[in-house]
Amino acid sequence: MKKKHSVSNLGWRTLMSFVGITILSLGTAFLRGGQVGLDPFTATNTGISGHLSMSLGVYQLLANAAIFIFILIMDRHKIGIGTLLNMVLVGFEVQWFIALYQQIFGTHANIIVIISDLIIGLILFTLGASMYMGADLGVAPYDAIAPILSDRLHTQYRTIRIAQDILFMIVAYFIGGPVGVGTVIVAFFTGPLITFWDNHVSLPMRRTIDNAQDMSAGRRVGYLLTRFGKSSYDLVSRSYELTNLMQRRLSQYSPKDIEDQLKITRRNMEIAKASYQSSERRYDMLRAELQRRKKQAATGPKAVKNQTEEG
Repeated sequence: MKKKHSVSNLGWRTLMSFVGITILSLGTAFLRGGQVGLDPFTATNTGISGHLSMSLGVYQLLANAAIFIFILIMDRHKIGIGTLLNMVLVGFEVQWFIALYQQIFGTHANIIVIISDLIIGLILFTLGASMYMGADLGVAPYDAIAPILSDRLHTQYRTIRIAQDILFMIVAYFIGGPVGVGTVIVAFFTGPLITFWDNHVSLPMRRTIDNAQDMSAGRRVGYLLTRFGKSSYDLVSRSYELTNLMQRRLSQYSPKDIEDQLKITRRNMEIAKASYQSSERRYDMLRAELQRRKKQAATGPKAVKNQTEEG
């Protein structure tokens, strides 16, 4: 029997989703600052909003609202508080963070800035995506399209999602949206990173929230603040050390060293892509088997009854 969650539990998971969306938006701003391209959906919205002389926040909200109606009709179970937070906040937060980035770092980008922003942006984007999805409060309207269509069309999720991302990338490219290597990486190679954050951040955070549900109010607050404080400190410390190490090494690299590092990174991306595709195949096999068993369970009693009547 599924455990019923308290109002406090829902509140903490909502906060987790909100923080994840904010981190995701900050990562998007770094990708934009490094001029390496945005994720396909944001890249498309950025291009169209520019042609309409409309702010990204307003246009992305309207685009999400249109997709939201589609989800509401096709499968309202995909909708939750996280869905509403994502569709309302992401566009405005990305717009605000990009303006803040430009004020602090300017608009000049050299090879060191590009590589740094790509790495930092990808880390933050995947961490934020993991956190907001790990809260289990619904998915973004754009992210709900592929699973709904795959169920309706009886097609693999991976096939639909790739087609969806490619379509949005093509549209973004032709309308002048910020498409680049970051767009491709975000579209296809983020699976392993999100899985890493799921295992090391989001799932432990979700378990901490659920474990605190049965505690008294005083103990719950202390427990959550202690656990989140330690987790946040560890995460910030590791990120700070990684950033410092990367900056120290980049300053010492010659152009040849940077070319070698790019080759290594490209090879790692190919390995990550193969790992992601393997995980997708296992996911599709398990999902197909579960659907087959559900269908068998649903039609089994009816088939037995028909056979009995015929006998």
